[in-house]
Amino acid sequence: MLMGLLAGICPVAADPLPTGVIDEVTGLTTFRNCRLITTEWSDGDSFVVGFPDGSSHTIRLYGVDCFETSNQHPTDQRRLRSQRAYFGIARTGGDENSSIRAALMLGGVAKSRVGRLLSQPFQVHTAWADGRGHPRHKRYYGFITVATGEDLGQMLVREGLARAFGLARARRVGVNREEYRDRLGDEELAAASRRVGVWKLTDWETLPEERRVERAREEEERLQALPLERASVNPNTASKFELMRLPGVGEVLAMRIIETREEWTYEAPMDLLRVVGIGKRTAEKISPYLVFGEKKR
Repeated sequence: MLMGLLAGICPVAADPLPTGVIDEVTGLTTFRNCRLITTEWSDGDSFVVGFPDGSSHTIRLYGVDCFETSNQHPTDQRRLRSQRAYFGIARTGGDENSSIRAALMLGGVAKSRVGRLLSQPFQVHTAWADGRGHPRHKRYYGFITVATGEDLGQMLVREGLARAFGLARARRVGVNREEYRDRLGDEELAAASRRVGVWKLTDWETLPEERRVERAREEEERLQALPLERASVNPNTASKFELMRLPGVGEVLAMRIIETREEWTYEAPMDLLRVVGIGKRTAEKISPYLVFGEKKR
């Protein structure tokens, strides 16, 4: 069942990437009159899009994170647990499984909402940056402008169906990476204050402890993972979870490494000093585990 779902993420022989005029400021290409292709596996932030040239590609939204719609894979289970703790979804009778079930339900709500918002032709803005969720299946980061002219990611956060979390980049002239991330954060704060979407289920008394426990659990799992081999991680191509196995690299730093490589190709360990939060000591610590033989495409 799982492999069947994964097989639907991307064709065995992927369609060629469509081409268009690249914005010199943002590096994004805009494609108009795109359409949503319904699949069983999709969720609110990752889904298949049909492009005007007839090709289809999976787009992963920048800057937002919706609940998963499946818990059949360990990665999905880990993400659901993290998402549940982030929003502080109340446990019925102290049972974590009850809040996980609620999270899955909300994943379905977000997926349905995206289906309605993208029922009319929309625009995709992408630089075709690798948004890999599974090593065998290709997906690309992008922004989406719905038919009404609004940003899909901001709408999902505003309605309490996503958190402001994940990789970001410049959205358009005047909205650089940090500004876009800040705008999403503001939308999240406003949604929480209005108790909309998932925030209706938040237990505000236990939320701080839930987040603390989840951080501790994630760190314990990272430390228990199999030791890294030397020269085994290419920062130009590694996934977020592969980067998080490097000593001293958590989720935030891993995402910053990926964001920075959209603008630069790392050719040596000290190139990672371009990443905000990585100093010389951290670069030296992770240096033995890095390899740069395969250049970024």
